[in-house]
Amino acid sequence: MFLVVVRRSGPQWDPTRPLEEQSGWPAHAAFMDGLVADGFIILGGPLFDEVRVAHAIEAESEDEIRKTLARDPWSGTHLLIDTIEPWTIRLDARRK
Repeated sequence: MFLVVVRRSGPQWDPTRPLEEQSGWPAHAAFMDGLVADGFIILGGPLFDEVRVAHAIEAESEDEIRKTLARDPWSGTHLLIDTIEPWTIRLDARRK
């Protein structure tokens, strides 16, 4: 099942600093790269406002997503979960 997760800046996010200069960036980046390598996160990145980030995730449930993202070094500090929505895929160029 695909779900779309929107996370937003948390209390330790410093809006005056770029993403790569935020505290704890190397640990967060390594964690997220691992989720991509495992096939958990399919797509992800900041939205235009750069306050929110969206992830297309393949997971069994919302609970699985919450448990997995809770292990992110930025969970609760730099990123907070805003919404988790099931996503019905009707168009998919990956299918041939």
